[in-house]
Amino acid sequence: MNPAPPAVTDVPSHALALLRCQLSEVMTTVEADTADVLQRWQPWLQRASYWPSAHNLAAYLALRRHDLRELQAELVRWGVSSLGRCEPHVQPNLQAAVAALAALDGERPVQSVYSQFAELSSRLTQHSAELLGQAQGGVMVTFPSEAATEPALVHDLLTAGMTVARINLAHDGPTEWEAMLHHLQMAREQTGRPCRALMDLGGPKVRTTEPQWPGEAARLKVGDELELGGDVASASGERPWVGCTLPAALAQVQEGQEVWFDDGKLGTVVVATQPGRLTLRVTQARAKGERLKAEKGINFPETALELPALTDQDRRDLHFAAQHADMIGYSFVQTPQDVLALLAALDAEGAPASLGIVLKIETRLAVRNFPELMVCAAGSRPCGVMIARGDLAVELGFSRMAELQEELLWLSEAAHLPVIWATQVLEALVEKGVPTRGEFTDAAGGMRAECIMLNKGPYAVQAVREVTALSTRMHQHQHKKRPQLGILEL
Repeated sequence: MNPAPPAVTDVPSHALALLRCQLSEVMTTVEADTADVLQRWQPWLQRASYWPSAHNLAAYLALRRHDLRELQAELVRWGVSSLGRCEPHVQPNLQAAVAALAALDGERPVQSVYSQFAELSSRLTQHSAELLGQAQGGVMVTFPSEAATEPALVHDLLTAGMTVARINLAHDGPTEWEAMLHHLQMAREQTGRPCRALMDLGGPKVRTTEPQWPGEAARLKVGDELELGGDVASASGERPWVGCTLPAALAQVQEGQEVWFDDGKLGTVVVATQPGRLTLRVTQARAKGERLKAEKGINFPETALELPALTDQDRRDLHFAAQHADMIGYSFVQTPQDVLALLAALDAEGAPASLGIVLKIETRLAVRNFPELMVCAAGSRPCGVMIARGDLAVELGFSRMAELQEELLWLSEAAHLPVIWATQVLEALVEKGVPTRGEFTDAAGGMRAECIMLNKGPYAVQAVREVTALSTRMHQHQHKKRPQLGILEL
């Protein structure tokens, strides 16, 4: 005969009382800190409908100022919520945990928070549908230039499962963009499928210009030196030289700081600074060396570059995009002032209130200001977040990037904002037609976001089919951080 399970009274009452006291203290502190944060954010909250979400994000930030790990373990021992999935409904989750402990202590709960859970949980669904056209399972595809001349390509992408078309305004021009949108509208009408259009501003992307070599062009290896300058006149002629499309950035870089090229393929450190020129020493490269070419990205991960996110070219492009796009991708946004500049520019262009903003998180400073960026944008317009893992990996390092992408997902969920999982998703499949094993695991993890972004490539249509099928499968098993426990089939 099996022994009877131990009663609650078998556990010392002082342990339960202590846990109740600890959790109540956390809840009291969270309430006070939440009010302080909201007061700072109030000028940005122009849309009354976003206030509950801003309140929830403030509460989440206040809660995460505490190290909750020991408290969580104790809550689990009592069969109470560990707060591990509290992001969309922070204060109701705390109140429910306090009420559950009170019930275990023999008290009757004062009130139910059931309706608060339901109301806050629905806000992410509402905001995702508002921006992306659907709650989850979105597939964004970057249009190649051929989309302006090949309507069949756009039709095939839409039929395969594309739900958002991305047009990169750093390429082509208004004539091509208009043709792409026309083909998208034709495909919508022919298929009966909805599809939103995101137009992505180029932003102040720092890129290389054509390199100059003192002798024959060669590969750069660890220990080699090169020069980075504003124009070729700055070259000393003693070392390889490469130009920078934003010379103003160079004046802000200091000796000893890192400079990376070509999405992290070539790593260097500044060994000397001169007016208009930096001398760099290669610290990371393959054994055979790296070729440096024009139009490759440059990252300054240790330098807080003071550059406006909205360039003059972006303002010109907005004249078209504000009247044609469903959402604007904001590249290299870093501060609330950057967000306010875009909001003002959209208002000046007479953009409709429904036009959304997608914040592309690409730098260390953007990460540091992430909560404020979300509130500042979403407080005025529909808003979403794109986790640009390529630039972030260069800025932060790969191991920190793996950790940070989880934190950005949590914060976005607490803000009730949809996330677009971007950069190198199914890259081998898109480019070569054959995926790697790790790519599908990465894409499956990306299903916790509301939308997956695929790049352009010869096998993009096939990749859209694959990621659409994967999305259908994974959403049966996982919703954000919560497993969905259907019948296990092995």
